Amino acid sequence: MNDTPNAFEEHDFFRSDRFVNDPYPYFDYLRDQSPVVREPHQGVFMVTGYDEALEVYNDPARFSSCMSTTGPFAGCPIPLKGHENEDISELIEEYRDQTPFSDQLPTMDPPEHTAHRALLMSLITPKRLKENEDFMWKLADEQIDTFLSRGECEFMDAFAQPFAVLVVSDLLGVPPEDRVEFRKHLIRVEQESGGAVVGGTDGEVTHGPLVFLYEKFSAYIEDRRRNPREDVLTGLAKATFPGGAVPEPMDVARIAANLFSAGQETTVRLLSYAFKVIGERPDIQQRLREDRSLIPNFVEECLRIEGPVKGDFRLAKKPTSLGGIDIPAGSFLYVSNSAANRDSRKFENPGEFELDRKNARLHVAFGAGRHACPGAPLARAETVVALNRMFDRTSDIRISEKVHGPADARRYSYLPTFILRGLTHIAIELDPVEAGAK
Repeated sequence: MNDTPNAFEEHDFFRSDRFVNDPYPYFDYLRDQSPVVREPHQGVFMVTGYDEALEVYNDPARFSSCMSTTGPFAGCPIPLKGHENEDISELIEEYRDQTPFSDQLPTMDPPEHTAHRALLMSLITPKRLKENEDFMWKLADEQIDTFLSRGECEFMDAFAQPFAVLVVSDLLGVPPEDRVEFRKHLIRVEQESGGAVVGGTDGEVTHGPLVFLYEKFSAYIEDRRRNPREDVLTGLAKATFPGGAVPEPMDVARIAANLFSAGQETTVRLLSYAFKVIGERPDIQQRLREDRSLIPNFVEECLRIEGPVKGDFRLAKKPTSLGGIDIPAGSFLYVSNSAANRDSRKFENPGEFELDRKNARLHVAFGAGRHACPGAPLARAETVVALNRMFDRTSDIRISEKVHGPADARRYSYLPTFILRGLTHIAIELDPVEAGAK
């Protein structure tokens, strides 16, 4: 993209598709001015600096998450005008129930968020994660079996989406007889929405698969409270808030739905980019095949340079300053994880993919602090498992030139959203090695 400074100013990042496929030159342009810049079209403060992003994520006293997934683009019911020099914390609470996605963990602030986050983390115990990882290895083979003999596939349809849905279904104890329904429903919603539940450049906002998940999990919780069994869902049904208060079934359902959505979405985007890299970089693919211990750091570098979350919003609760810039109360900030992860003050050669990067894991691809993505452990583990099993069962993986064009003229498309970052599809070719199948 050969944009001039005037071109960067001319196009609205939030309403234009101009920067969808490659937002990084735009983020670099902003950061060259200042790590915090007020863009001219929507008046949103763009946070592109690494340290500044961490400051926002870790300070809920100054920055509210109440409209984190939509910013001002789904309509703001809070009457912000005229309160620029005040503390609007009480005003936010007065109108919170009217804000988009107010029932979701990402939009909650302490103390409500603290209680619900603790409930969530009580569901993801080390023992449960280990059991779930054991399930992943078997499932990966079963999914690879569906396309290996063809020597090619659309990777997201054939592997990433069904694998991610079934892994998180297992983690949360969805009964095996219901998993086909979950897979069909959630993948259909994913395909129909283009993967963009929120943050689309067209301004559309929908609860997408969440309503389906609310209904299913609240029914599970009610049933297990009446008829407890020796299963994961009974554990969910017995979970309590800190202090011992018993949550309503819908509270547990919302937490489960949040984890389900986060675990699926982040994994699909991460998997697709990881396989794009190994398909484009045979040198990296060969090193990973020869030394599997490099795979975890490879995954972290994938997350740093092309993480699944492009950015997140915060609302300033009081007049403050950030990066030397004055921020009036009621201002929206867009904290760009993608930009922060390419801040040269934190990462050397930030635009280069470096397999041996020592500080790759310091990225903020999953956010930071109390709102860090709960699906992060799943996404990491699933990608490590997928890479290992695909390497075991193939001798080479390539990008399909039939679909994406030759190496010197590739064609990729990305989700048209300012919240998520990810490919819409990726076609690969592979050479099977059946001897390593079992």
